Formats: sequence, structure tokens, C-alpha cells
Amino acid sequence: MNKLEILKRHFGHQGFRPLQEEAVDAILSRRDLLMILPTGGGKSLCYQLPTLMMPGVTIVVSPLLALMHDQVTALLEMGIPAAMLGSMQSFEEQQETVRRLRRGELKLLYVAPERLNNDFFSQLLSTLPINFFVIDEAHCVSEWGHEFREDYRRLSLLRERYPQVPIAAFTATATREVEADIASQLGLRDPVRVRGSLYRENLTVSARHRVGDGRAQLLDLLSAHKGESGIVYTLSRKQTESLADHLRAKGYSAATFHAGLSAEERRRVYEEFVADKIETVVATVAFGMGIDKSNIRYVAHMSLPKSVENYYQEIGRAGRDGLEAETLLLFGAQDLLMQRRFIDELPETPYKAHAYAKLEKLWRLVSGEACRHKALADYFGETLPECGERCDNCLAPAVERLEITEAARKFLAAAWRSGQRFGAGYLIDLLRGSRDRRILENGHEALSVYGIGKEYDRKQWSSVADRLLELGGIALNEHKGVVLTETGAQILKGEREVLIRKERMEKERRTPKPQPIEEVDYDRELFDALRQLRKEIATENGVPPYVVFSDKTLRELSIHRPQTQEEMLEVHGIGEVKFERYGEEFLHLLSEWS
Repeated sequence: MNKLEILKRHFGHQGFRPLQEEAVDAILSRRDLLMILPTGGGKSLCYQLPTLMMPGVTIVVSPLLALMHDQVTALLEMGIPAAMLGSMQSFEEQQETVRRLRRGELKLLYVAPERLNNDFFSQLLSTLPINFFVIDEAHCVSEWGHEFREDYRRLSLLRERYPQVPIAAFTATATREVEADIASQLGLRDPVRVRGSLYRENLTVSARHRVGDGRAQLLDLLSAHKGESGIVYTLSRKQTESLADHLRAKGYSAATFHAGLSAEERRRVYEEFVADKIETVVATVAFGMGIDKSNIRYVAHMSLPKSVENYYQEIGRAGRDGLEAETLLLFGAQDLLMQRRFIDELPETPYKAHAYAKLEKLWRLVSGEACRHKALADYFGETLPECGERCDNCLAPAVERLEITEAARKFLAAAWRSGQRFGAGYLIDLLRGSRDRRILENGHEALSVYGIGKEYDRKQWSSVADRLLELGGIALNEHKGVVLTETGAQILKGEREVLIRKERMEKERRTPKPQPIEEVDYDRELFDALRQLRKEIATENGVPPYVVFSDKTLRELSIHRPQTQEEMLEVHGIGEVKFERYGEEFLHLLSEWS
């Protein structure tokens, strides 16, 4: 079969997505390949398809066992012989995989990078007809990347041990600096370089100043996605548990995921999430990298991520099926200080200075007023026009600013008069004339600044404090006490003006929701019936629902309502193998519905 016939039979696609065919052709011509393509762009197909046209087996190096497991499951459902070798398997299962490799029964083998340093596995590879190596999540090779892993650095051995075997490296994000480092560290020889656009038109990107603990803002997001899958990221294990409890109390199906849970509990949460039994996972970054679930409709961050790369990878988990998805980042100036403290603890190396620079760029991106998509592209060296309607800044009306210089001076005076020893919350109570016990014990009700800020509520004063942190007018000491900087002294003397976006001094208002990209109406009731059938089939076969058919496929079925095999094979995501397995049951439902 030629590549288009394979594309249709196994993957259910009528044609290639942008850049896929270029990557496939590079591998078929036995060239090294470096492909940078955002999540959802279809990187996996670029190496899964050509191996079916080549003799031998493809060795895929991937950093996460969960990702390997999901991809192998999906490949088997498409009729492609694949397996993995990992610690999730029993000794007998691993032995059976080795036997199948030696008999030439597998086309793709997934392994973790550390396995390549195993003497037995190295000897096994030397006996196999390897057509090419795949390095997935290739940014882990680079020290300048955001997820550097020492085991990935050792992958340079592949070129030394197997000099004639091509290498194909894939990642969703890489600055130009990281791209060059990947090629160098892996020893790629004149690789074909394929770089896709970072812009994902189905993704609405929003970043807002957090109001209080941000829970009301999060619930606003979740209410627009009731019954849909999503991920909420927090910084700590304690926060994940507290927030998940809060969401369950509000009627949402939510579970926690973090490194402190047992392996069995993490596996349970993961499996129930991919099986659509849990709607929302509240997680630390321990959850995410390698998730192959295509129907995640929203991703929220309750605080600032580590870097732009982390942020882009994490929001990239939404909308992988190409349907509309939404992301929300809530942040405050305290997040910036916390991330700086993490970096402060690192040893003095060039990497530390690099980490400070990355954090500064992330802060400018989230607190800035430019198009989010354009700002992300600029960071990775791509030039994009403004998105127009796919981010909060482009959707928002013209920004109106307020001058809050006098309020800023009051806050700074309160910090100065009280000895620069107290936190922002204490200073706000002082300005609002609180009779709090601590204020009275310190005798601060006698200060000239006591009660001079009653015109603002606590939320508004918190916005003033955050703005001063952003401008570098104040800093926090090791006890979180507010201290004035040189800039703060200038503001206090009236030598500098302080402006703030108007909405930050008002109650939080949700950004107008963008118009959906797909304007074709679909039958929601039929779509739900198809989802229920998919869930039953998935449970019966022991696979995640999205492996049977994606949400996009179900939506097309609800629109076109095919009645024959020929009509059904014209639907996105349904190939001959999938139809043989599941097609008749869906045709029966569609026939009954008609």
C-alpha cells in the first residue's frame, strides 16, 4: 500500500495535516529529522506511518510510561503491531515482547531513555533490524530546555553505536537555542528541519490577575464546561487536595493527582480520567506530560508556571482533537516572588541566570496587554499577526487605566511608618482602620496612616500592593514583610506616577466568550448518545473512550449521520480497521436515530 492508502486504512484520515507529509517523506528517504510541532499537530503519525512502509522495527524513546501505554493501546486499536518495555509490565510480559521482537512481529517498540543504558537491551538492539530511532519529547535533551533529563543527554550514544540508523527527533516546543542544542546533542546529520506554527486557532488563551484565592474565577470557567474534561494545575500537593474538595462540594467530579499519592492511586486517577469517569483532575505538574487524551476542553493554572515552555506545553493538552478549548492562567505578584525564591536556591551557574531570564519573560507575557498568541510566538522565534479573537487581550475592549499614585503612596507610607516588618495583609488592615488585636498590641492605631485608606476594600488594596510589586516599588523580606525599594521611595516622594488597569480595581468580570470556530450545528442529544455508546464499547474492550473514536469523530457522526459503511468511512478518524471493530454498532445507533 502507498502512504495515502495506509493513512486511510489505519488512521482514518483522507489526507495529511500541514507538514506531516514532509516529515514522513524525510523518514522514508532515511534522512535525520528534527520536527517541532505544537501539541495536537499530529507528530506521532509522522513516525507511526512510515514504519509500516519500511522493513524492520522502529525504536521510540519516550520519557513517560503512561504516554507509552496510551500510544501502544491506540496503535493496537488501529491494527498496528506495537509494544512497550517498561516497569509497568511483569517479567513474563517483557519476555513475550522480546520474543515477538526477535520473530519480527512488531513495527514499533516504545522504551524509556534509561533502558538504552541496559547491557541486555543494548545487545538485543544489536540483533534487530532497526529502521530508525524516534526521540519523543526531544527538548529533554537540552540543558537550556525546561525539562532537561540526564538520561536524555546520554542518547548521544545512539549515533555512536548505530551510525547508519537515522534518528527522528520530535518536540512540541523549542526556542532556536534549544533547537540547535537538540541537533548537536543527538548528533543529527544535516537533518530535515520541520517547524510548525505555534498558533492553535481552536485554543482561547486567557491570563488574569487572581482575585483572592481564585476559586470564584475557576468556577466561572468550569461552569462553561460542565460535563467536559479538564485539568487544573496548582503549585502544591496541599492545594490540589483542598481545591478538589472545594470543587466536589460545588457539584463537580474532581480528583487529585500529585507525587505524594501511591502509584496505585495515581494510576487509578489517570485511568478514570482518560475513561471519562472523572471530569476534572486537580494536579501538580506531576500530571500532564504525555497525556494522550484528546478531548480535554480546558486547562487552568491557579498560579504562575515555571517558564513559557512549561506554560505552552501544559495548555497544549487542551483541544488536541482540534475542537474548541479554553485555557485560563490566574496569577499574582506573589507568584513571581515565589518562583524567584526557587531560583535563588539554585547553585551559581549560567543555568541560574538563564532561569531568571526565563521567569522575567514569562511575567512580561502574562502581565502584558499584547495578543497572547503573538507573544508566545515571539518567544519561540515565530512572527504572527494578532489573533483577533482567540485570547483575552484581543477580545477585551480598549483598556482603560486608572491613576492610583495617591493610593500607592498611602500603602508605602503604611509600610514605612510601621517599620517595614509587616506583610501586605497587615498593612491593608492598618490602612482600613481595623481594630485587629495585633494592630492594637503594636500600638499602631496611633500612627498617622491608621484608617487613611477606608475608600478601598481589601481586594482593591491587594491590587494596589500587587501593582507595586510588579513595578518593583516594594519587595518582601525573608519573613514576607513589605520593604520599600528605591523605586518605592520615588513613588512615595511623588516623583513617579502609578497606573493600573481599571478592571483590577473593580469586581472580576469574565471576558466575553469567543464565537466557536465550528459554526456547523450538531445534534447534541445524538452526540451524547454516541458518547454513551463509545463509553460502553471502551469499557467492554478495556481501552479509553477517545481511543475508540475522538469527540471530533462523534460530532461529525452527529452532523452527517452516515447510514452505510462507505458513508461512515468518509468521516474523520474512521479507518477500515476501526470500522471493522466498532462500525456496525455505531451504524445501528445512527439508523435507529434516523
